[in-house]
Amino acid sequence: METILQVKNVVKEFTGFKLNGISFSLEPGYIMGFIGANGSGKTTTIKLIMNLLHLDMGEIKVFGLDSRKNEQEVKQRIGFVYDDNHFYEELTIGQMTKVLAPFYKHWDWETYNRYIHRFALPATKKIKTFSRGMKMKYALAVALSHKAELLIMDEPTSGLDPIVRSELLDILSEVIQDERCSVLFSSHITSDLDRVADYVTLIHNGNILFSTSKEEVFERYSLIKGERSLLGSELRRYLVGVRENQFGFEALVTDQEQALRLTGGKAIFERPTLEDIMVYCTKGQAV
Repeated sequence: METILQVKNVVKEFTGFKLNGISFSLEPGYIMGFIGANGSGKTTTIKLIMNLLHLDMGEIKVFGLDSRKNEQEVKQRIGFVYDDNHFYEELTIGQMTKVLAPFYKHWDWETYNRYIHRFALPATKKIKTFSRGMKMKYALAVALSHKAELLIMDEPTSGLDPIVRSELLDILSEVIQDERCSVLFSSHITSDLDRVADYVTLIHNGNILFSTSKEEVFERYSLIKGERSLLGSELRRYLVGVRENQFGFEALVTDQEQALRLTGGKAIFERPTLEDIMVYCTKGQAV
């Protein structure tokens, strides 16, 4: 099967910020976590993929098609969920859906009604009365009701309570059981991606620091903790984003075997979280 999303050498420059020729790709049947601090370039990248911003340089292909030249065809096959509500607040979801459905050639009312029932969303209440979680569920129901092959989500779980977040993550795991579908999930809440992501792309200050499988990320890095006296120039060669205080140090280590040898077994090694990896890599500008 063809690559679902390919971002190649993409450049976008604003006053005070620039995407510096970023590249990554997403294959069918996977969830990619797109992580980075707020302001790192996640939303800019997504807007470029959706052709909501002018591309300065580079190439973006979705389903093997140029996202600019084939915008209408591409968007028929994409479902998107943004962190803000983009619906008419004075309408009910029943009224709003009647506006939206005709735009999609493959709209499926049966699928839509199934999700509305599953989410227990009241069809007769105005959208302005909905909680943030309800609005997000409605956006997801719309995104999943026209046979989308790529689901793009920009900070979808931000501000949601743990129960709603868990429910949304369960649905994403279900979506990719159809191996023709993929999800690009932008978030700074890395614990969500610890649970569901297959691949992770880390962006920082407009640069991609890595884009690889989550499994490889956790094989690459361990978390090391120890006394400051253990820090020597040779050990530092294997450390990323060292944090020092009066009691000791913490860092990511890229070669646990070498670090174990150099510390004589006196350091503590732990499995990092994606948040640890994001924080230490952006501090150390790791590649």
